[in-house]
Amino acid sequence: MGICLIYFFLFLFLSLVFFVSSVLLLLLDLVYFLEFELLTINSSMVLFTVLLDWMSLMFMSFVLFISSMVIYYSDEYMSGDSYLDRFILLVVMFVLSMMLLIISPNLISILLGWDGLGLVSYCLVIYYQNVKSFNAGMLTALTNRIGDVALLMSIAWMLNFGSWNYIFYLEELKNSKSMMIISVMVILAALTKSAQIPFSSWLPAAMAAPTPVSSLVHSSTLVTAGVYLLIRFNFSFNDVMMFNLLFISSMTMFMSGLGANFEFDLKKIIALSTLSQLGLMMSILALGSYKLAFFHLLTHALFKALLFMCAGNVIHNLVNCQDIRYMGNLISSMPLTCAFLNISNLSLCGLPFLSGFYSKDLIVEVMSMNYLNLYIYLIFYLSIGLTVCYSFRLVYYTCVGDLNYVSLNNLFEGSYVMLKGMAGLIFLVIIMGSVLSWLMFFTPYSIILPLLMKIMTLLMIFMGIWIGYELSKFSLNYLNLSNKFLNLSSFLASMWNMPYMSTFGMNFYPIIMGSYYYKSLDQGWTEFYGSQKIYSLLVKNSSNMQVIFNNNIKFFFILMIMWLMFVLFIY
Repeated sequence: MGICLIYFFLFLFLSLVFFVSSVLLLLLDLVYFLEFELLTINSSMVLFTVLLDWMSLMFMSFVLFISSMVIYYSDEYMSGDSYLDRFILLVVMFVLSMMLLIISPNLISILLGWDGLGLVSYCLVIYYQNVKSFNAGMLTALTNRIGDVALLMSIAWMLNFGSWNYIFYLEELKNSKSMMIISVMVILAALTKSAQIPFSSWLPAAMAAPTPVSSLVHSSTLVTAGVYLLIRFNFSFNDVMMFNLLFISSMTMFMSGLGANFEFDLKKIIALSTLSQLGLMMSILALGSYKLAFFHLLTHALFKALLFMCAGNVIHNLVNCQDIRYMGNLISSMPLTCAFLNISNLSLCGLPFLSGFYSKDLIVEVMSMNYLNLYIYLIFYLSIGLTVCYSFRLVYYTCVGDLNYVSLNNLFEGSYVMLKGMAGLIFLVIIMGSVLSWLMFFTPYSIILPLLMKIMTLLMIFMGIWIGYELSKFSLNYLNLSNKFLNLSSFLASMWNMPYMSTFGMNFYPIIMGSYYYKSLDQGWTEFYGSQKIYSLLVKNSSNMQVIFNNNIKFFFILMIMWLMFVLFIY
């Protein structure tokens, strides 16, 4: 039995155990807080703490289930790799880091999981070892370091409380200055990890990783760590923090949805859709509904993992071609993959009664119930419309439109292991939304709105379908368009020039300044007054001393005569 199958069965079994335990804890309303004493030095105990409640167990069961399917899928996807075992072990380390983060009520152990995710994600992004991968890996690592430093600073501030178990202090010390600073630092850490504006550029760049990794990263691990941390910390946020978080996340949601409509890389479109959904989770969290954010986090994990697995199968069959303009009419050659792709796409759009609908529709209706301004109301619905728009554009280019690939192709569905991995998720993508809504909300939500507001989501979905279809036909005549439209589309596709700002913008002026200082200081004044000056003085002095050492008997006699003259002169 290969390493893939061992971890597949292990993770699948643990996922089932955790899910059953989560449901039991939810029904019995229990929370287990476990403390393990690692060592005691001078009456100071070093403890390892674990928080087991329905939320952490439920999330762990989802992470493990998706990981098991992704590892099974990787067995065939990465079959050409000489070091498959190393790849699988990296994925397992990635999952274990996420587990540590989920069960930690303590900022120190959270940092271990947090940094574990950052380090392993860097190793996975640079896995293919080319220049593009190295650049993407460095951008990912350095952007996430900002959040890591913020988390370290919050750990330092928590010294004021005498313990790092933040779970004890969230509500009691909500209005203390220290807790406010810690909360701001935690929000900053979550913004970098979940790639919100202005740290968004690393998420599409991280698509340089192998597709199974992308499937894991974008569904249930790395990017969701920030949202999960905010869900845990949500009791300590005040109105100002919530307002800023709401503005940033809503702008991210809109920006990524708009950008995905002008992108042609299959994986980047799905990455931008992840960014849009993360913005949705963050914004409903900022409106105060942390349970809804968690609900959408779980349903989103399922259909996003499946979406990436379908994309991986398509890329695999097209011999590593990721440009959607080359695809088309795949429904005739890869019918099952296209069926999975369409179901997960419709779930992403929030089509009734797939899993995405239950969380997304509830989020939008709860937002509609709140007393908010027009900006938030419009940006939520526009983002929903844009999601449907790029989803149907993707379907048009891949499944329905004309095939623009090479004439001599070998497109067929012979990858049975990958198909089985995807089939393991499809059932949950369809039913899990309703199951979770029955489990998580004991009292059913009854939201009463006027007819127009109630059907606004459906109107936006149909409008998005129409615009997505028209945009696809419009984009096919891409070369005949005016330069203004090309400039606008490149601006929107590049996420409002954010990748340039966070790479070129951060490096250009410091490098120019560095070269200036190198010339004027390092090779200039410091050389003149520093090492070269010391060297010239030493040479000059040593040459003077050399004259004395070469003529030491003469100097001795001259000094003796001078001394005698001095004695005679005095006396």
